[in-house]
Amino acid sequence: MTAATKISAPRTPKQLRIANAVFFFLSGFGYASWASRIPTIKHQLHLDEAQLGGVLFAMPIGLLLTLPVTGHLLSKYSSRRVMLFGSLFFSVVLAFIGLATSVWQLILVLFCFGVSRNLFNISTNAQAVAVQALYDRSIMANFHGIWSLAGFAGAAGGYFMVYYNIGTGYHLLGVSILLIVFTLWFIKGTIYQQPVPQPQKKLFTLPDKSLIAFSLICFASMACENTMYDWSAIYFGKVIHVDKATATGGFVIYMIAMTTGRFVGDASVNRFGIKNILRFSGVFIFCGLLLSVLFPYVPTTIAGFILVGLGVSCIVPMVFQMAGKSTTMSSGTALASISSIGYLGFLIVPPFIGFIAQAAGLRWSFGLISLLGALVIALVYSIKDDND
Repeated sequence: MTAATKISAPRTPKQLRIANAVFFFLSGFGYASWASRIPTIKHQLHLDEAQLGGVLFAMPIGLLLTLPVTGHLLSKYSSRRVMLFGSLFFSVVLAFIGLATSVWQLILVLFCFGVSRNLFNISTNAQAVAVQALYDRSIMANFHGIWSLAGFAGAAGGYFMVYYNIGTGYHLLGVSILLIVFTLWFIKGTIYQQPVPQPQKKLFTLPDKSLIAFSLICFASMACENTMYDWSAIYFGKVIHVDKATATGGFVIYMIAMTTGRFVGDASVNRFGIKNILRFSGVFIFCGLLLSVLFPYVPTTIAGFILVGLGVSCIVPMVFQMAGKSTTMSSGTALASISSIGYLGFLIVPPFIGFIAQAAGLRWSFGLISLLGALVIALVYSIKDDND
């Protein structure tokens, strides 16, 4: 434990880890609940693909504009306090998404949703770093697995809401209330970090040259991951021509594959090595998306989505593990820089899918995204062997 970290009550590392894991679960569950209702919201507001892509841009704009603000808050207040505010803000805004009755209302709410996700996610990961310092083995991948498990649970909940024709407003309001209750219950069990004031510095720090490959791999993986969140159900509906419930089911299958991949990732790395798993991941992404594009049928698309889910499951935790060994930057600075670039892919790429889809069709959009899998494969070969 570092001098800047103290525990506010006599709690074991395991108890702190569980409390932090709860907030990863809340983040994943809330986001997947929204993502599972995107096709319904698109239909209710009569949006085409290009319009939906434009609306989705509100979220990354909100996040990117508040990145410097979050860093400033974390230098003045404990990450626990910022996480409490971020989680509550995230939960409240989630409820308003389901109440939007016009495009401009949805844009405004999604902008606020991006702001809240920035506050919530960065502070939650700062908490995870503090808990990681209490262990002599890696536990970060497990936190990512819990986020995915929560995403699966939120997607499954959305599937049943769609199946039973429950309104989006009632659905997201119910989820919001649950998130608030769990936030208030578990916040006292998280770790306290004394804020450390930071000297004046640039708002954004680029990764060292030796970490550029890691940053681009992270960008490609997170771009594919969020493309699947935002567009997988719509792809099933528009390209495969299935009903809404089955389309949402396609998203659920993707989440199952990604969740499974993250929980078996550590064992796979121990057996095959990090670089080999990264190569396999790139191959899975490339082949999975290409399979769904070349053979747009229910069985083949499901198989393709399973491959994509497995492909994106462990890339980010593995990249963080390798980048943390950097000798040119501190591990915290390295991870923060790589995360920033990776998150740009997570937020900026999916909205472009709508514009490409409107101009050339969703199959072309997914075909282009498959090239990011090929990029991962190529970049892994540029990483020095001492990172394996």
